[in-house]
Amino acid sequence: MTLAGALSSNLGLYALPIGWALLVWWLSTGVIIYLDNLPRATHRWSFLGGSAIAAYALLALHAGSRDASIAAAYGGFTYGLLLWGWQEMSFFMGFITGPSREPCPDDCTGGDRFLRALTICIYHEVACFAGLLAVFALTSGGINRVGAWTYLVLWAMRLSSKFNVFLGVRNLSPEFIPEHLFFIRSFLRQRPMNLLFPVSVSVASVVALLLVQHAAASLDPVATTGTVFVAVLLTLAIVEHWFLVLPLPFADLWNWSLNARQKHLAASEARHARRRAALSAATPAGSIGALGRLVPASLPTALTTPSEATHEL
Repeated sequence: MTLAGALSSNLGLYALPIGWALLVWWLSTGVIIYLDNLPRATHRWSFLGGSAIAAYALLALHAGSRDASIAAAYGGFTYGLLLWGWQEMSFFMGFITGPSREPCPDDCTGGDRFLRALTICIYHEVACFAGLLAVFALTSGGINRVGAWTYLVLWAMRLSSKFNVFLGVRNLSPEFIPEHLFFIRSFLRQRPMNLLFPVSVSVASVVALLLVQHAAASLDPVATTGTVFVAVLLTLAIVEHWFLVLPLPFADLWNWSLNARQKHLAASEARHARRRAALSAATPAGSIGALGRLVPASLPTALTTPSEATHEL
């Protein structure tokens, strides 16, 4: 094989899947953060659209499981990630969470704190596991199960990050939690690291290394492409774990997606400022009652600085 042929082969087998995985991971995360932080009135429509995409992804995963092409490997990875994105939307938009929305009391510790935390997300955890079972069932017996392995990596590493955040990490990133889920912040604990973290990172790193070795040794271009996708996704999940403890401004990666919240809060403040001004202009001096003085003035504070009480488990 010529040098040009070798470079072209390596580009197709390694560079392109790595680039696609990075792009889809970064963009899908940002889009979900953006949609989650739009005004609540938009969430039902976003979730409806996301549900349609998730349903199509399930059908596509089933159909593509019998396709042994490189394009099918790309499709399986993308559809698996889109399906997981729907699960994330369902939680952060508040549609599938848990039976409780109560903040954790300051004096709550140990098993009681864990049980309280579980009640705010148990429905979501069940939905995520049900999705995992569905994906593996729909691709059972197929030759292309990239989508199933993609979903499995996302599910396992997200569960690991939830436990690590619950036990305590340096970077809690409360700015990513929408205001309607403010109660989650009360379950966060800030500390340099916890005992689970090195175990999580070490086990995941060993699995990622084995996947890389398998991809390098495989002679099947389709299998190589699929394995590269899963290895890159697992590596990104490991990097996200390190984001939890390293003093780095990783949140800047998705600052563009947080603009929705800032614009929404600024618009809310402007509306209430106009209401207060209109009320003052329409009411004779000294005749505004206590309710008229206090309620409009307090609304923006409630909207912009909710109780520092919350993160997803």
